[in-house]
Amino acid sequence: MQDTHLSCLSPTKWSSVSSTDSTEKSASGAGTRNLPFQFCLRQALRMKAVGILTLIGCLVTGAESKIYTRCKLAKIFSRAGLDNYWGFSLGNWICMAYYESGYNTTAQTVLDDGSIDYGIFQINSFAWCRRGKLKENNYCHVACSALITDDLTDAIICARKIVKETQGMNYWQGWKKHCEGRDLSEWKKGCEVVS
Repeated sequence: MQDTHLSCLSPTKWSSVSSTDSTEKSASGAGTRNLPFQFCLRQALRMKAVGILTLIGCLVTGAESKIYTRCKLAKIFSRAGLDNYWGFSLGNWICMAYYESGYNTTAQTVLDDGSIDYGIFQINSFAWCRRGKLKENNYCHVACSALITDDLTDAIICARKIVKETQGMNYWQGWKKHCEGRDLSEWKKGCEVVS
């Protein structure tokens, strides 16, 4: 069996070069295949385009993802009126966001039932937002994609609705496990927020 590979010998043709005597093969016409230069160019451009698109995808994904600091969130939550909303201190909100998403605006968790928890508060697609054409309740009247942006407005409005309509923060397992009934004053310590 001969080892044959394609190589671009000139701007005008591709040639199949064998490990045996290529002069002999070329003379007989066997084993030589001439392909247009455009084919060579198209293949090279396709490979380059795939690499560039992959790089752009990585850069865009990196640019969209934002992980807030504790104090930055404390200020945002305070300005949004979350401190003592339905009796829950600012510490509750900061603690809950940490244990739900690690303060990551683009966090998404696929659950066993096929629904997805979105964003900094991990708000579920089945009940609270619209993901697609599935029969979702969308009680917050918002697209799930709006919950995974750096602008936390829609996420905060929806989280407030969840607290109000479910009678508290029990909706969030991270809050129940790590924050409920604890002294949470440390969560806003050093953040220069008005109490």
